[in-house]
Amino acid sequence: MDDKRNMIAAILLSVAILIGWNFVSEKFFPTPDTPDVTKTVAGANGTPAATPATQGQPSALPTPGAPAAPAEQAIRPVDTVLAEGQRIPIETPAIKGSINLVGARVDDITLTKYRQTIKKNSPAVRLFAPGGTPAAYFASLGWAAQGIAVPNANTVWTATGTKLTPATPVTLSWANTTGQTFRIEYSIDANYLITAKQTIANTGTAPVTASSFALIDRLGKPTDPHEQDSWTIHIGPTGYLDGKSVFDTDYDDVEEAPNRTVRYNSAGWLGFTDKYWLAAIVPANGERVTAAISSPSANNYQTLFARDFATVAPGKQVSTTSRIFAGAKEVEILSAYQDDQGITRLSNAIDWGWFEFFEVPIFKLLHWLFQQLGNFGLAIMALTLIIRALMFPIAQRQFGSMAQMRIVQPKMKALQDRYKDDKPKMQQELMKLYKDEKINPLAGCLPILIQIPIFYALYKVLMLAIEMRHQPFILWIKDLSAPDPLHILNLFGLLPFTPPSILSIGILAVILGITMWLQFRLNPQATDPVQQQVFKIMPWLFMFIMAPFAAGLLLYWITNNILSIGQQQWMYRKFPQLKAAPAK
Repeated sequence: MDDKRNMIAAILLSVAILIGWNFVSEKFFPTPDTPDVTKTVAGANGTPAATPATQGQPSALPTPGAPAAPAEQAIRPVDTVLAEGQRIPIETPAIKGSINLVGARVDDITLTKYRQTIKKNSPAVRLFAPGGTPAAYFASLGWAAQGIAVPNANTVWTATGTKLTPATPVTLSWANTTGQTFRIEYSIDANYLITAKQTIANTGTAPVTASSFALIDRLGKPTDPHEQDSWTIHIGPTGYLDGKSVFDTDYDDVEEAPNRTVRYNSAGWLGFTDKYWLAAIVPANGERVTAAISSPSANNYQTLFARDFATVAPGKQVSTTSRIFAGAKEVEILSAYQDDQGITRLSNAIDWGWFEFFEVPIFKLLHWLFQQLGNFGLAIMALTLIIRALMFPIAQRQFGSMAQMRIVQPKMKALQDRYKDDKPKMQQELMKLYKDEKINPLAGCLPILIQIPIFYALYKVLMLAIEMRHQPFILWIKDLSAPDPLHILNLFGLLPFTPPSILSIGILAVILGITMWLQFRLNPQATDPVQQQVFKIMPWLFMFIMAPFAAGLLLYWITNNILSIGQQQWMYRKFPQLKAAPAK
């Protein structure tokens, strides 16, 4: 039994180490901080960096008649660039921004419901920024054609309408000199979905052949260490492509692909995902498009879909519909767009992974508890209580099995002494003893096994669900999705240094270690001296491992430990023989 319990504990420890490595590596090998997109970013030699000449132009699809690229630009602050252009404001309950009439780009989006930090005066999260700024990131719509001029990144459009809101659409138009008029009719809902109807009207004397496309262009990879791609959370290019959700293509894969382009024969949607934010382009439901994820130049990334070339006869027009998602990955909103708008698997923009079937119910229950209690920390504690209640019958079996093991422990010790030089015979006799005494040696391990997927599911929920971002608990815990901010080694912030991750022991981590130590003391002591030492060290080892984890995870584990201690005390009254010789 002790061997089995030790094995399961080792498994749990391995899982914690694997998950915790992401946090440890971020602290010891951090990447530079995210540049402030409101300020100028200098190049390596102190000179202004330049926007790639290809930014905003279709690099992969389509090829006929691709418009000329704009000249390179020096990087400037966002506010400066926004003040220069001719713009149509965008305003909904969820976002603010503008459409640039130069190039008809949706290149200015801030998410008004979300702040960059937990500080009260923190600015809203900026998702899209114009070209020529440090974190240029925008959506474009356009055409490729043969033998005629088409609008490009330098085209100045004419607007009908003064502001894009859920109640007021806006139409942009531009005409060339050969009789073709191009229109983009923008509308927006109350959340994050922009719908764009693209029309080419041919009033010339000859037919024209054209293709419409939509793209998202991004300058640079995310540099925030918490926004890096990892084995548990995908950050980078994504979409529903060639009939499956794509999580296995990252920025480096695109750079290393032939011609720096990964091509797809079909697309339900595609774009770029961060931990909490998504920018995606979506064709009309059931529409046949081809798609590509590419890196047209160094430090520049693009997702694009294009339609087949079609002929537009004189006096006729052709319209296509594209959609742009630019916002937060809120579970209910993504699911609503998936179900009501028919955007295939858009909810998979949240990388739940293989255990989505388990993680989503955990999230929904936790979110419901939060709505009822009004405090996310209390919701985590209530979730823990519910899980312990559901596991109560299993725990009773565990303690019953442990009681039986305690009763037969003298017999087990005798067998171990008798066959200490014959391990196979000792195991055979132990199994016979278990059978004769009707003992299941694995019964005590089952709760530990069950805790592993529950812990992992809660980890994913806290890491991925934006509904949990910046949620406070009490006192110094202002964000349960972030690690405990108070560290013992710098006297809770009084000393001017930040301890490395492995030494960032906060108050919650200490409480975790103490509650785990108390829980182990209440367990029957292992007979093997080596195992006794392992179980003495384990609570303090877990204290160090768990310290960099989200405070919400530590709160869950602490609550679980306290409930386990209370349940053990109650069960000891039912099985007094179990309490003999507790671990020291």
